[in-house]
Amino acid sequence: MKLKKGDHVVVVSGKDKGKTGTIHQVIPAENMVVVEGVALKKRHMRGTQGNIGQIVESPRAINASNVMLLDPESKKGTRVGRKMEDGKTVRIAKKSGKTLA
Repeated sequence: MKLKKGDHVVVVSGKDKGKTGTIHQVIPAENMVVVEGVALKKRHMRGTQGNIGQIVESPRAINASNVMLLDPESKKGTRVGRKMEDGKTVRIAKKSGKTLA
């Protein structure tokens, strides 16, 4: 999987198309990612003694094929490539050729 935790991505399909966010968790076995602020689910929490009831929103996992990495130069979606630099493999943005963190 070419995506990592902390990457800035844009959603390219689904109900949240066009939204951007940071990857919070990567699940490579299922090819899923959790992006902050995208695909939110609501859970109703019952009030207990000392706490009040509330509605809590948390992000759901979405398929990694529905997100693209943000190009650091143009701030648009780009594919990820790999290149050898100084004996190490680094990730590069296909659109601009810039190295990714």
